[in-house]
Amino acid sequence: MKFFVDLFPIIVFFAAYHQRDMYFATGAVMIACAIQTLGYRLTAGSFDRNHVMAFVLVLPFGALTLILRDPTFIKWNGTVELWLLAIGLIGSQYIGDKPMIERMLGSGFELPKPLWRKLNYVWAAFFAFSGALNLYVAFNFEEETWVSFRLFGMTGLSIAFVAANMVWIMRVTPEEAITAAAAQAEADGEGGQALGGESKDE
Repeated sequence: MKFFVDLFPIIVFFAAYHQRDMYFATGAVMIACAIQTLGYRLTAGSFDRNHVMAFVLVLPFGALTLILRDPTFIKWNGTVELWLLAIGLIGSQYIGDKPMIERMLGSGFELPKPLWRKLNYVWAAFFAFSGALNLYVAFNFEEETWVSFRLFGMTGLSIAFVAANMVWIMRVTPEEAITAAAAQAEADGEGGQALGGESKDE
């Protein structure tokens, strides 16, 4: 259900574009993001960070598109959102006790910290690549092609990426994860012995 809630604005954008034009679709997606953000808050009891970020970004980009009658701004909107996510993921490697991807998926999977950090970088790279790909399609193909790509291309790419992640996690968990966890435990043990030795000398 959450998957379709997340897709709601882009589905509205796609439908509105094919009903009229880019400017009508821009206004529609701004309203759709507001409905998505507030609707999720009312039903789930809390705001979804991604919904809030999408809403905060689409307001200025959408407004500039409508005021200046220039679709360039709305085409940049998705890329800016994806690149901010990539920056947030990389920043989480150095701020806080857990990478962002571990906070998102940690309740469902148990991986040692080195693998969470590796996975975090992979997601950051994916978001950076997706943002660049959005711009490439937006400015090298027909407008209608880009609108279709936003719904079908980006959604399909995201599903394939998540599926590949799941396969990778399942593949590394029984082998590399166990090996990495054992190595980490051994390192912790050696550290404890060293500390113990210092205590005795004292």
